Amino acid sequence: MKTPAPLLLMGPVLLMAAPASATTLADVASALKGTTSLAADFTQAGADGRRLTGKLWLARPGKVRFQYDSAPMLLVGDGRTLSFVDYEVKQVSQWPVRRTPLQILLANDPDLSGVARIVRDTAAEVVVEARDPKRPEFGTLSIRFTRNAAAPAGLALAGWTALDAQGGTSEVQLANVRYNASLSGVSFAFADPRREGPR
Repeated sequence: MKTPAPLLLMGPVLLMAAPASATTLADVASALKGTTSLAADFTQAGADGRRLTGKLWLARPGKVRFQYDSAPMLLVGDGRTLSFVDYEVKQVSQWPVRRTPLQILLANDPDLSGVARIVRDTAAEVVVEARDPKRPEFGTLSIRFTRNAAAPAGLALAGWTALDAQGGTSEVQLANVRYNASLSGVSFAFADPRREGPR
């Protein structure tokens, strides 16, 4: 079985004409900053058509855990390092969180100036396209929000689509999102398949 690439390295970009926007990047940054923690169900769709489901937990700054329901892999960030663990082949790939596209979602004080623009702004949703021109290897991340008065700054994170520098794509959709819930039982460590015990 071919292991799909991790979430942060994949996904098609939503290219849309930007309307005259009432939503600003400051509004989007406020929505991200107002989310100190998040729990949700996710569905990941890759370019190969394969769909995977699982649970997501996020605690800013820098902590995230994508727990797949059936695939033998895990994507987890401990605040400094993002680790993709493939238990089937017993491999671990790691990157500094700040050097991945997910940094936009995980930063303590998100700064979208110079790297993001609003490409869709309607009564139902807002889409922000983020790309760091100084780090093209990060690819492009299109983040989708739906309007929801109960969410931080009125914008509920609905998912994202990622395009990596090699043309790999993936889309993540979130459901059953709970904002600022207690994550006291969630671990942001992983069992290292290369040896026994958590890391």
